[in-house]
Amino acid sequence: MSDVVEESVPSAGRTTVGPEPMTPIAPSLGALFYSRVAADPAREAFRAPTAGGGWESWSWGRSGERVTDLAAGFLSLGLQPEERVAVAMSTRVEWIFTDLAVMCAGGATTTVYPSTNAEDVAFILDDSGSRFVVAEDGVQLGKLLDQRAKIPGVEKVIVLDTSKVDSSTRDDEWVITMEDLAGRGRALLNSDAHAVARVTEAVTPERLSTLIYTSGTTGRPKGVELTHHNWCYEGASIEALGLLRPDQVQFLWLPLSHSFGKVLLSAQLQIGFTSAVDGRVDKIVENLSIIKPNFMAGAPRIFEKVYASVVQRTASEGGVKAKIFDWAFGIGKEVVEKQAAGQGISAALRAQHAIADRLVFSKVKERMGGRVEYFVSGSAALSKDVGAWFAAAGLPILEGYGLTETSAGSIVNRPGNNIVGSVGLPLPGTEVRIAADGEIMVRGGGVMRAYHNLPEATGEMLVGDGWLATGDIGEIDDSGYVRITDRKKDLIKTSGGKYIAPSLIESRFKALCPILGNIVVHANGRNYATALVTLDPDVTAGFAQAEGIVGGPESWPSDPTIEATVRAAMAELNKGLNRWETVKDVRILPRDLSIEAGELTPSLKIKRKTVETNYADLLQSMYTRD
Repeated sequence: MSDVVEESVPSAGRTTVGPEPMTPIAPSLGALFYSRVAADPAREAFRAPTAGGGWESWSWGRSGERVTDLAAGFLSLGLQPEERVAVAMSTRVEWIFTDLAVMCAGGATTTVYPSTNAEDVAFILDDSGSRFVVAEDGVQLGKLLDQRAKIPGVEKVIVLDTSKVDSSTRDDEWVITMEDLAGRGRALLNSDAHAVARVTEAVTPERLSTLIYTSGTTGRPKGVELTHHNWCYEGASIEALGLLRPDQVQFLWLPLSHSFGKVLLSAQLQIGFTSAVDGRVDKIVENLSIIKPNFMAGAPRIFEKVYASVVQRTASEGGVKAKIFDWAFGIGKEVVEKQAAGQGISAALRAQHAIADRLVFSKVKERMGGRVEYFVSGSAALSKDVGAWFAAAGLPILEGYGLTETSAGSIVNRPGNNIVGSVGLPLPGTEVRIAADGEIMVRGGGVMRAYHNLPEATGEMLVGDGWLATGDIGEIDDSGYVRITDRKKDLIKTSGGKYIAPSLIESRFKALCPILGNIVVHANGRNYATALVTLDPDVTAGFAQAEGIVGGPESWPSDPTIEATVRAAMAELNKGLNRWETVKDVRILPRDLSIEAGELTPSLKIKRKTVETNYADLLQSMYTRD
């Protein structure tokens, strides 16, 4: 690691662009959707879990009918161009239909995480000027009823699941059901069959499509204004990569309230693949084996958990099986490294790799459904060690990079040219350059229109001539590949004047110690670095059983064996760090970090300042040598 601020930045001023030619960009998401419906009416568009445990299939034609009914319903309520409809719903096919209906009706979607507390929901609805809200169930409706006096601009609430909504609320004219909305839509279409088509055709590329409120690791969330052109550009640029095909099946579990989830929908409309949609995180591994997808996108935490679970389970079994496992991954990593360096694979190594695949890798791949061609990782830094492990198993993770402010997708690795440890090359039509201080700048079709109602913040982010200042530090190598070194605002400056990039240290620590969950490296204004860590309950349970540790999760943080394991990993970590970066002390927290405690964003990013405030006394106790 380098002291990125104090030292010169080798790639400052260097620019890289997406090398592939662009494909045509649709004028709006509604136009793109109806084009897909017309082209592939009988093909499967979506799969959704049913109450009985099976899966229901939706063709593009059937999806088009449902979306049109809902879009007409919004028109019957009086929705006008660019007026906001807020969606407070978990990832499910109904979220997609609602969003598409808003697009086709000429409105704009305000996304609301289901986990957002009532006060923040009220802020988002008021700040966005949302006129209507679609609430998933009684829980989401309860937040709106609780804050009703603070959201006078909300005229109607449309509820999807009313099973736990009491009768008095159902009688409130402020609340209608999703089927009520669809029924109103059908009534409008009976009298004016082309009502939705006329509105959809009138939507132009610069129109507001989505307001996504950044979850914010500090302060109040900001509303990011993304246009139809932003999303349609993303879909067209992803198609130009040749990364995805119409015959593929995607497993989509990511929050659709987040830009990462939404960009996958744009890609699907452009390309026409099938999406199996289920946002239940505890069902991910089970669903992989059922859906047998060709690809899945996710945040690094998901891949870290899979890696940790497999490694820990194999280590606990020990014996010949563990030795074969380690041997196989050693062979796999050697093959990946030679391929990345453009070196040939000898006949002997090829034969060993075939054995490793039959004995080990095939079983790992089968656990993921057996058909995965690649995963896509984004929203936070992926550990290079974890990426290398998956690549060795024949399950490459294509790491990418983007912000909500760039419509999620800006940079991504390509199949067949996947450089582990980098975030790849820019998308076609996107430029990336490194500023004098190492900050990554992005220009292209995905860059936001503005922050909603925040001209000063917009001016700080959009710095002129179309460039967006990302707030991330990085570098561009001689091949044009981009590497992220840290968040500009997250760089830690020690009292000795040295800068530390905590996210890189944290990702290495996780790879070295699979039982860890979340990690926060602390050193700001201190003479040395320390770390607060939590335990991953699933992986630690297997570790505890293998080690004969008595007691449940509440006793694990103070268990001598677990503590010794964590400290041994810390010592190994420090061997690869510069002197001023080494972690001098580590403490295991009594519980994991949580969204409810304000320590994690809904997309599971750590709110560093909140954690440091919540554990200020514990941190202070580690600096008695200061």
